[in-house]
Amino acid sequence: MKKYLDFDEIRPFYDEELPEIIPSVIAEPGFKHAIEYIMPGVDYKQFCDTMLSCTSKKDFQSKLAVPFLYRLVKASTTGVDASGFEYLDHSESYTFMSNHRDIVLDASFLNIMLIEHGFETSEVAIGDNLLIYPWISNLVRINKSVIVNRDVPVRKMLEVSRRLSNYINFAIKIKHQSLWIAQREGRAKDSDDRTQESVIKMLNLGGGSSDVKTNIMGVNIVPVSISYEYDPCDFLKAREFQLKRDCPDYKKTPHDDLLNMETGILGQKGHIHFAMSEPLNKRLAEITENLDKTEMIARITHLIDHAIHSNYMIYPINYIAYDMLYDEERFAKNYMPEEKNNFINYIQGQIDKITDIPDKDENFLRKKMLEMYSNPLKNKLSASNSL
Repeated sequence: MKKYLDFDEIRPFYDEELPEIIPSVIAEPGFKHAIEYIMPGVDYKQFCDTMLSCTSKKDFQSKLAVPFLYRLVKASTTGVDASGFEYLDHSESYTFMSNHRDIVLDASFLNIMLIEHGFETSEVAIGDNLLIYPWISNLVRINKSVIVNRDVPVRKMLEVSRRLSNYINFAIKIKHQSLWIAQREGRAKDSDDRTQESVIKMLNLGGGSSDVKTNIMGVNIVPVSISYEYDPCDFLKAREFQLKRDCPDYKKTPHDDLLNMETGILGQKGHIHFAMSEPLNKRLAEITENLDKTEMIARITHLIDHAIHSNYMIYPINYIAYDMLYDEERFAKNYMPEEKNNFINYIQGQIDKITDIPDKDENFLRKKMLEMYSNPLKNKLSASNSL
C-alpha cells in the first residue's frame, strides 16, 4: 500500500508498524493502570500477551477491543441496538456523522453495530486534546483512530483542516474505508445537538472541486442519531456549567477529561440506540437552487441536524424531564408516576455526587440536567413541526 507521508502524524498505524508500537504501549505504567481500572480482575499478563500477538488493527479489535465492548455493554447498559441499516450498501464507504454524547463510546458502540450488520469497523476521528499521554495516542491509532488537531495557532488552522479533509477523502475514496466524525467539536453538554459549519467547511477543503455540494457528496455522509437513556456524565456536565457560570474563564483540565472518560465508560447508561439515516447524498442531489458557498453550507448543516433530530429514540425520562423543566404535564401519558419518582431520585443522586465546587447551586444544577434530558425531545418535536 502506498504511504501518504502527509498523513503520518494523524493516520491510524499501518499493520506493519504494530510490532514496534504495541510493546511501547504495554511498557507504560499508565496503560497498566488504565487497563486494570476499566477491567477489574483482568489477567494483565495474559492481556499483554494477547495484545502482542496482534498482527493487524483488525486483529486487535477482534481479540481485545470488541470483547471488552461487549462486556461493557453487559455491565453498564440494558442493551445497545440500531436501526436504519437497510439504507446502507456493503460495497460503499461512508462518513458517519453523529451527535456526540460520550467521549469514548459513541464511535466504539457504533463499530459494534457495524460488525453486527456485516460491515467493517469505521475509522474514528478523535481530538488530540484527549490524548494527554503519548501512549494514549498510540493506543487509539492501533484502534483505527485518526487524530484531529485542536487548539492550533490561527496561522496553521487552514493547513491542519486541509490535511484532515484530504485524509478523510483519501479514506473514503481510495482506501474505501468508512470513518466516524462528530457533528461538532466536543460534546454538546446540554444535548442540544447542532452541526458546526466549521466541520462542513473542513470536509469541503479536500474534495478537489470548487463546488461545495460536489465535495460533500464525495465523502458520502450518513447522519447518525445516538440516543443514550442515561448519561453517566450528566452531573459532571452540570458541574462544568456552574463553574463556567461562576467563573467565565474556567477551563477543564486534562484530569477533568480523564474523569469524564472513566465515568462515561464505567457508568450506567441504560439503553442506547443508534439510528442510521438515509445517506445525505440523496437529499443533496435534490438541491437545484444556485446557492452560494455560505448558503450551501448552511443548507447542508440543516439537513444533517434535521436527520439527527428526527431519529432520536425518546425514552420516558426525556418526557419526564420536559414536563419537570416546564412545570406541566404535557407528556404525562408517556410515563408512569413511579418512573417520574425514580427519575427525580436519580437526578438528586447525581447532584449529590457534586461535592467539590463552592456555593453549589442545586436548583441551577437540576435545571441543567433537566435541559440535557429534555433537549432531544424538543429537537425531535421541532424537526417534526410539533413543537
